[in-house]
Amino acid sequence: MKQLFVMIALLLTVLACRATSNGYHFVVAQDGTGHYRTVQEAVNAVPDFRKAGPTRILIRKGVYKEKLVVPNTKDGVQLYGEDGVTITYDDFASKPNVFGENKGTSGSSSVYIYGPNFLAENITFENSSGPVGQAVACFVGADRAVFRRCRFLGFQDTLYTFGENTREYYEDCYIEGTVDFIFGKATAVFNRCEIHSKRNGGYLTAPATPQTSAYGYVFFDCRMTVDDDVKDGSVWLSRPWRPYAKCVFIRCEMGRHIRPEGWHNWGNPANEQTAYYAEYQSLGKGANPNQRVSWSYQLTDVDNYDMKTILAGSDGWVAIGD
Repeated sequence: MKQLFVMIALLLTVLACRATSNGYHFVVAQDGTGHYRTVQEAVNAVPDFRKAGPTRILIRKGVYKEKLVVPNTKDGVQLYGEDGVTITYDDFASKPNVFGENKGTSGSSSVYIYGPNFLAENITFENSSGPVGQAVACFVGADRAVFRRCRFLGFQDTLYTFGENTREYYEDCYIEGTVDFIFGKATAVFNRCEIHSKRNGGYLTAPATPQTSAYGYVFFDCRMTVDDDVKDGSVWLSRPWRPYAKCVFIRCEMGRHIRPEGWHNWGNPANEQTAYYAEYQSLGKGANPNQRVSWSYQLTDVDNYDMKTILAGSDGWVAIGD
């Protein structure tokens, strides 16, 4: 029997080493076949301010209930999920913390990403608390963050693009929610993503773009989809969380649920003078260029909206095609 246990241990070690030799530095597996059982343990093991290059972490299939934090000392963390990887938690804004205080919107998040040059592929980020008000699935405060084939699940305030003067790139992702479920200060590009509304009313986005930022949210070739029981013409494209909010949809398919007016001023007419809301060649039943609010724009060209230019910044960052 002792020999059997030794053989099993050796086999597990071989499997872990094989994963490492396949290009991953760490493997996370709940059954003990990797280096760590939780994602947080693997992130913690990444050397602070590592300069040799990105640290690649493979996450084996499973539901990981943990409140994950990628701190700003962990540069270049890359998370790769096998099919069926979910990182989830169930905090929400009005839930009390250990002192009996409300956690608040920022405190509700399941995942916090601060480390620059972050990448995630094929991972679901979830807040499972349900329709209980603000409940963030993923809080992104990192500059040069990339998400590919990821899912963001929640209701209100699902994806918080928190970082001011940061850049984020989302490719082939699925983002769902009800109210302001993509919100924040970052410059963010969404490429071929599905933006899914779960309830009547609400707003897809609530950008808080700083006045000095040339771009806010830019959606390229995305689809606005909806639950079957949501009414036609009941959902707004955006409302400005801050006065200089910017949001542009380029060649996007607008579902039947998008309101003909499209854009909301958040109850403040002064926002109409400062916010920048625009579309280019919108498609679908929700595309109503002639009925959009008068203070929005229908673009005739998108020469100023090249994905690489939007995200380049002063350091020439290249997110597309990496």
